[in-house]
Amino acid sequence: MRQELQSLPKTLAEDVAKNLVMVARLIDEDPEGAYGYSRVALRLASRVAAVREAAGFAAYANQKYSEALAEFRAARRMTGTAELWPLMADCERGLGRPEKALDMAGAPEVQKLDKAGQVEMRLVAAGARRDLGQLDAAIVTLQSSELASHTVQPWTARLRYAYADALLAAERADQAREWFAKAVEADRDGSTDASDRLAEMDGVEFMDALDEHDDADADAGAVTSADEVEDVRTDLDADNGDAEKADADKVEVETDKAENDVDKD
Repeated sequence: MRQELQSLPKTLAEDVAKNLVMVARLIDEDPEGAYGYSRVALRLASRVAAVREAAGFAAYANQKYSEALAEFRAARRMTGTAELWPLMADCERGLGRPEKALDMAGAPEVQKLDKAGQVEMRLVAAGARRDLGQLDAAIVTLQSSELASHTVQPWTARLRYAYADALLAAERADQAREWFAKAVEADRDGSTDASDRLAEMDGVEFMDALDEHDDADADAGAVTSADEVEDVRTDLDADNGDAEKADADKVEVETDKAENDVDKD
């Protein structure tokens, strides 16, 4: 990217770079914010491939698939590489064209992808099969040497997760549970919710720790049994009795004082 921006005037290159940095920083946690920065970068330098690619990713993160596809195509024309091919195919899925995504999965461009790209293309193709209601075909599509490998790669968790999810959709729950467990083993950075899915299948329910603490506090301040109610009533009666006795003693003292004053007169 730095080399591409060197073709721009220094001040403009710095402005574009700042916007691209913000896109990368926000795209996961604030996709809308990332999209806004990508549009600024696009206005400043639409002829830079890195800018078109970043704009594509930001649009994709916001499910603006038509716009993302256009940006990915533009970036691909500028660079001549095939690395965006799986993303372009997934945009076709997002636009409701799974058949087109499957056509792309069989295109020569797939052979130009590295291993990560080929796995990504396999995931997209399996998703397209599921879009078409072809669950068995989706399962077969995901069965590969990468899935069977015991070596954990960056794509392993997502591949195992997709396989487990397809098995579950096909009502093969026992196998699905096994592969969700394998996905958990490979998911070192929490890129999937495999652990939640596994817990759900096992019937495990999670409670919010804050809510549980609040409930405990409320219970601690509440009267929860008949014996406790009776104890409270006894204490109240005793307090009331003491108060009444104190009032009576006060009245008697004041009466004696009044009588003494009369005798003196």
